[in-house]
Amino acid sequence: MSEKDQKELIFPGGRGGKGNSHFATSTRQAPRFSQGGEKGIEKELILELKLIADVGLLGFPNVGKSTFLSRTTSATPKIANYHFTTLEPNLGVVKSEYGDSFVIADIPGIIEGASQGVGLGIQFLRHIERTRLLLHVIDVSGLEGRNPVEDFTVINKELKQYSEKLANRKQIIVANKIDSMQDETLYKELEKMAKEKNIEIFKISAVTGEGLKELLTRVTEVLKTLPKEEIVEIKQRKLYTLEEKEEFNITKEEGIFVVDGPGVQRIMRRVNLEDNESMHYFQKCLDELGVNQALKEAGVQEGDTVRVVDWELEWYD
Repeated sequence: MSEKDQKELIFPGGRGGKGNSHFATSTRQAPRFSQGGEKGIEKELILELKLIADVGLLGFPNVGKSTFLSRTTSATPKIANYHFTTLEPNLGVVKSEYGDSFVIADIPGIIEGASQGVGLGIQFLRHIERTRLLLHVIDVSGLEGRNPVEDFTVINKELKQYSEKLANRKQIIVANKIDSMQDETLYKELEKMAKEKNIEIFKISAVTGEGLKELLTRVTEVLKTLPKEEIVEIKQRKLYTLEEKEEFNITKEEGIFVVDGPGVQRIMRRVNLEDNESMHYFQKCLDELGVNQALKEAGVQEGDTVRVVDWELEWYD
């Protein structure tokens, strides 16, 4: 939960019944009937668990996210030089030299078309929603023929298609693999784009550790300025109350008066019609609800059959 003592009602319980002592009077001191409780609500829910991290590592497969996580935290993700090495999100805790710490998550499988279910991305995009800051890791080495600017554009397009809120999340560009960079042209183009979009950019090598200290120091500073994300999102709130409107309706089917509706069903669930005293209480409740008067107005005559929900009774005036 996002806050201390936060509560959310998912299933309202059924209204409680009343024991026989509730119906005791001066003339009926030991009533033999009681009122049963109502059934609760039954639903089938899908609960989705999302990772809780301060920072999310974003980027195409094989750009060095797992290596970055292993160098900056005690996490030990699988690392290999091929796509989709990481098949599930990995978490690690970064501890700065000043005692600050934050949780970082390596989010795998984000590729073009991920927001429409291509590859593994749709399974993991939701985990980024809980992060406050995104580190967009981009390969600037040029060894795989990738275009850093194009990679940045494609990934951010996927974020926007998945969630407008996520697309506006603060990012820092992490230009990785500078230890393997033979030509700075690709990096210069990425740096120019970052400047135009007013996005911070850091050059690092996750393998050698170059630039990591400066980057993590800046991340620590930025996190202190960002508000905490709401852990629980309630898309639709419904106020439940026990004092629901007592509604009923009367129809006629093949000569039988049929009484149904929430109010009548509620009464039926709470009385024992096999017991005489409960039957008297049942009749009293129907009268107070206005059912008897409504039946008279509908033309019921003595001897007619009245079906209350699924219980058939003979009408006597």
